[in-house]
Amino acid sequence: MGKWIIVLGCALVLLGVAVQVAPGLFSWFGKLPGDVRYEKGNFKLYFPLATILLISVVATVLVRLFGK
Repeated sequence: MGKWIIVLGCALVLLGVAVQVAPGLFSWFGKLPGDVRYEKGNFKLYFPLATILLISVVATVLVRLFGK
């Protein structure tokens, strides 16, 4: 379990560096077809459904590849 926490921490650091160095790299995040955005007056609802599904599929594939 400790090894996974270290790997996750390193991945988050690398992701943070990537966002700082190239902010346009993740401009697609939250703007995929299928993401729900509703605005009316003072009310705003945003639910990134397609983005969540994409991240879930990628995470599942990575875990299956490196899980053994």
